[in-house]
Amino acid sequence: MGQHIDNLAALIGSRICHDLISPIGAVTNGLELMSMSGGTGPELELVNESAVNANARVRLFRLAFGQAAPDQHCRGEEIAGILGDVYGNSRLTVDWAPPTTLSRPDAQALILALLCCEQAVPHGGTVSLSGLPNGWRVMATGPRLAPDAALWANLSRPFHDSDLTPAHVQFALLPRLLAERGKACTYQITTTAVSLTF
Repeated sequence: MGQHIDNLAALIGSRICHDLISPIGAVTNGLELMSMSGGTGPELELVNESAVNANARVRLFRLAFGQAAPDQHCRGEEIAGILGDVYGNSRLTVDWAPPTTLSRPDAQALILALLCCEQAVPHGGTVSLSGLPNGWRVMATGPRLAPDAALWANLSRPFHDSDLTPAHVQFALLPRLLAERGKACTYQITTTAVSLTF
């Protein structure tokens, strides 16, 4: 029953993202046309920036929370582009030399791990994604780390849904997805970094 509910949630996430991406893309295209016909100003720039960011976030959330079939693959440069659009003008830097392609489940796990690490660096920092011989490491460093130890502990034990908030759903979803693939994640918190390995 639990796996059916998880699959249903992934389908819902995919549907929401799919239905939002077209109108957001249309707004972005419309703003681009306005700027080409002489429309300028800080207001138009702000709206355009917001539309581009919304488009990128929906694509990121589609990767993180949408359906990920094992036989699907993603282009590494496409994911790097999404990360650049989301984090390019933020206090968070993402350091990653993406492979040419990676499986959709690997991409999903990487994005969920990145979202977990993002929680630990609320004042900005760097999140590094590194390939390992049999998996991945995602590590966050920053001037003022603030990981929530209780949230991070849930990565290695069953998460009680009653404790779940929308902002932290990645901490519940990542271990479940990895368990479905026969994998687990380990994490480490130090005074200078937090890291996830899976």
